[in-house]
Amino acid sequence: MVVVGPTAAGKTALAGALAALLPLTVISADSRQVYRGLDIGTAKPEPDLLARVPHLGLDLIAVGERYSAGRFAADAARWIADVRSSGRTPVVVGGTGFYIRALGDGLFQEPDLDPDAREALRDWTDNLDTGALVRWAGRLDPRFGGGGRQRAARAIEVALLTGYPLSHWQEVARETGAIRPWYIQLTLPRDVLHRRIAERVDRMLKQGLVEEVRRVLATGVAPDAPGLDAVGYREVVAAERGQLAWADVRQTMLIATRQYAKRQETWFRNQLPVASGQWSERTVWRLDATLPPSQLAPLVARKWAGLATDH
Repeated sequence: MVVVGPTAAGKTALAGALAALLPLTVISADSRQVYRGLDIGTAKPEPDLLARVPHLGLDLIAVGERYSAGRFAADAARWIADVRSSGRTPVVVGGTGFYIRALGDGLFQEPDLDPDAREALRDWTDNLDTGALVRWAGRLDPRFGGGGRQRAARAIEVALLTGYPLSHWQEVARETGAIRPWYIQLTLPRDVLHRRIAERVDRMLKQGLVEEVRRVLATGVAPDAPGLDAVGYREVVAAERGQLAWADVRQTMLIATRQYAKRQETWFRNQLPVASGQWSERTVWRLDATLPPSQLAPLVARKWAGLATDH
C-alpha cells in the first residue's frame, strides 16, 4: 500500500486508522520529515501515534544535510523487506512524488553514457523551448508521462544515448524493484483542502513553529540550509531576518502551502499509472478524503485483503 495525496489530505490519519485493523509499519515518504528537529512544520505524526504504530523514515539526518530520492528508494527497499520478514504490513505514506516514483519504479541504474555525446546533446536541448522538448520526448518514448523541461530532456538523453527509451529502463528496474505499488490516492474538493490547509497552518503556529525555527537557527544552522527551505520554515526564517513582516507570515504560509498542494495534485495526476492509461483499482484507487478515516480504513482494509487473495 502506498498512500498519497496533497498536504493536509489526511494521509497520516488514514494510516493511524488502518493500524487499528492491520499490523502496520508506516514508511514515511516525506522529504522534510527526514530532518531531526523539524517536527511542527513538517507535520510529523503525534507522539501517541508514534507510540502505537511503528514508523520508519523519520529523523534520519540533521538540518543542512541532503537526502535524495535514490537514497530513499534504497533505504525504503531495505525497510520494506525487514517489515515483511517481521510479519507486519509495510505501508508507504507521503506526498513527495519523487520519493514515491523512485520506490515504485525501482532503482534505475543508468548505463554508462559517453560524456562528449551527452554534453553535445545538452547543448542542443538547452536551445529548445519546453513544448519542443516534450514533443521530442514523446516521439522517442511513446510512454513518456509528461512533465517539465528536466524530465523531457532526461527522456531524450536516455533514448538517444542508450538506444532504448527511459520507460524501458524503468520497466527493467521495476521488475527487480522492491515493491509492486497499490496507490491509494486521497482526493478533496479544492475548498475543503484549502480549509484544512488553513487549519494546519494555524495549528503549526499555535504549537510553536516560530520557536522551533529559532531553536534550529541557534545551533548555527544557516538560514537557507536544506530543510529550512521548506514551506512554513522559509516564511518564518524570512520574518526572523526582517525580510517579511511578522503580520504577514500566516497569509504567506497559507498561499505557499496551497501552491505546494496544487503542485502535488498535478504531480500525482500526471505521474501515477492512471496518467498513462494503466489505471485500474488494482493500481490506483482514488478515495474521497472528505470521509472520516474511521470510514475509509475498513474500505481500504477490505480492498487490500481482496488484492492479496488475488495474488
